Amino acid sequence: MAAVETAAADAGAAVVIDGGTRDRVGLGWRPELATGIYLHLSHIDVLEVLADNFFVAPRRTIAALRALGREVPLTLHGVGMGLASTIGVEMARVGRMARLAAALEPEGWSEHLAFVRAGGTEIGHLAAPPRTVITVEGALANIEYAARVVGAPPELENIATLVEPPGSTLDEAAWVRSIIRGAGTLLLLDLHNLYANARNFGHDPLALLAAMPLAQVRCVHISGGRWINGPSGGKRLLDDHWHDPPGDVYVLLEHLAAMTAQPLTVILERDGRYPPFAVLAAEIDAARAALARGRSRRALPRAAA
Repeated sequence: MAAVETAAADAGAAVVIDGGTRDRVGLGWRPELATGIYLHLSHIDVLEVLADNFFVAPRRTIAALRALGREVPLTLHGVGMGLASTIGVEMARVGRMARLAAALEPEGWSEHLAFVRAGGTEIGHLAAPPRTVITVEGALANIEYAARVVGAPPELENIATLVEPPGSTLDEAAWVRSIIRGAGTLLLLDLHNLYANARNFGHDPLALLAAMPLAQVRCVHISGGRWINGPSGGKRLLDDHWHDPPGDVYVLLEHLAAMTAQPLTVILERDGRYPPFAVLAAEIDAARAALARGRSRRALPRAAA
């Protein structure tokens, strides 16, 4: 049987692959988008909730999220643990994630391969640590602890950076592979982060994609950014989640669908300058279309044989 049973020409149709499972496309839950999300739930396969925003939320807010979870599958996404660090993850923060996961019973949870604090100081953003064996070991210890407390291992997201981490002895893909394989967990592949790093540091985005542990990818992020001034008069692509995903990100998504056999869940991220919901719906459709094109490409050699 061909790998793609349904590679629909219309962007709104689901992509069904071998085994009857299907690719899904969803959206990051944001209060500013609540009305549009509720009005378009039939167009959304899954919602990703920013966990840190609800660690100290009142009970009625958690109850509302539970009710939403009965309408559409939920996942939790953390931004503040700082797992990729030689500094031990904060016990209190992991505990809050565990309590929220117990309350919402999401499909899964995820965090970033980043550090966010050192010496008692909060950096205020996701930073790439030096890519070394030492930070791999630190990340693995933190991931093991977080998985044990929460009750399930996190999917781990590659991050964008505006500077190459100093002191690195591993390239990005090798560092990510070491952590994903060492932890025995999944990679949450952020395609705009990958694209930004490739463009910022002179790499081929498709080559960087191929070097990632793609068999361990189940969830994908897409987003947009903007070009800013960099050192020596150059430019850097900043991943800001305020802009539409560029066409190259959909091309990467198509390639990813052609290179993998497992079902993928794609989340569109938006954190500011929210457009009319019709624009977000069109971007969800564009992601579905890219997945369908990639699945069709994967099916062609097998169909010909």
